[in-house]
This record gives sequence, C-alpha cells and structure tokens, in this order.
Amino acid sequence: MRVEGFSVVVFAFHEAENVPTVLREIHAWLRSKGEQHELIFVDDGSTDGTLAAAREVLAGDPRATAFSLGANRGIGGALKAGVASATQPWVTFLPCDGQIPPEELDVLLAEAERSDSDVVFSVYRDRDDGLLRKVFSAGVRGMIRAVHGVTMRSDGPYLFRRELFSARELVPDTFFLNFEFPIRAMQRRVRSSVVTIECVPRRAGQSKSAGWRTVYRVGRDLLDLKRRQLRGR
Repeated sequence: MRVEGFSVVVFAFHEAENVPTVLREIHAWLRSKGEQHELIFVDDGSTDGTLAAAREVLAGDPRATAFSLGANRGIGGALKAGVASATQPWVTFLPCDGQIPPEELDVLLAEAERSDSDVVFSVYRDRDDGLLRKVFSAGVRGMIRAVHGVTMRSDGPYLFRRELFSARELVPDTFFLNFEFPIRAMQRRVRSSVVTIECVPRRAGQSKSAGWRTVYRVGRDLLDLKRRQLRGR
C-alpha cells in the first residue's frame, strides 16, 4: 500500500535552543521526500522565542507552516491543532527536542507501504531511561491492561490515516492523548503494526513529562477515558 502523501506535525514548548538545529534537520529530511508532503510546526504557548526561531527556519517554504496556540495546552492539544491543519491523507509527528531523528520516520513509512496497516506504532530500541522511568512505563502499561483490557505497544511517534483521528472524541490536551489514541485503535481492532526505532538523549532542555505527578494523572485519565466510553463517548 503506497503512502501517497503525509503531514508531519512538529510540536514544541520552550524549545528555542533546539529549534534552529532540530527543526532544520526535520525540514531537510521532509524536503527530500518530494512535493506531496507538508510540515506543520505547533508552538504550544512558548515564551522563549520558539515560534520566531521556527518561522526563521521554515521561511520561504509554501509546504511548511508555523503557528502558536497562544497558551500552553499540552502535547495532546498541540497534536490536535496540528492534525486539524493537516491536508495530507497520512499524518505523523515529532517533538522538537531532537530525541527522535527524522530518518526514523522512514521506518514507519516503509512499514505502512509494506503492510496493510492503517496505523503504524513505534517502540524504542534499547532506550536508556533509568530505573524510575522504566518502573513508570511498566506501571502505566499495567494500568492500561487492568482498566482497558489491551496490551499497548506504543512509545514514540505513530503514522496514521488522518480520517481515524477524531479531535471531538479524543478529549485530552495532555500527553495522555498518546495513550488514548492507541487504546481506542486497539479496542476497535484497527489494522495496525509496530516497528522499532531509535531514541537518543535530548540535546538541550529538560523533559516536561516525568515524575510521580504524571503517574497520578495517567491513572486519573485512564479512569476518565473508561467513564467516557461507558457513556458512549
């Protein structure tokens, strides 16, 4: 199955240090793919010059756009805004922290063309997260199995048919959206596959999604999703 065209959503929050190098690399990779692709940069309400840096990198390319949400909504809000702006039949995404080289998206694209999948998920190869993050990851997967009855294999970006992404249904603006979309897809038995990609340490700044508060929020959001599904949402 040929991927005729795809959109790459790049989201960032206070990544002014990374944008000049990371976004330039993503942009160069996408331009090498031909005409039927686009880049959508979403600034999640940064106040450090992230948007200005992005517009400088993307200036002059009619297939690239950059805009700000005006306030910090979260990864889910940024992704929903990016998908809403997308015009291509397939969509994928990258954070602008440099942890996932854009060439890794080739792995997802190749799998979509090789298989009959409507969604291609990714897991990380030998990622050195440290003990705390490994415990967190295992705990989250255990909660997902207990509450929603699915075994989730999705760590990083995924490639999906745009028509499968319903912003009205996907309520969270937080990073929990990247749990909810795979959970719903697996419960509905959407044709999917999983590939392994590389993930490297971020080049500058700190992660905004780690810690025990995150564990609590994920547990709360899993229960909220269950309640919404029971109400038919």
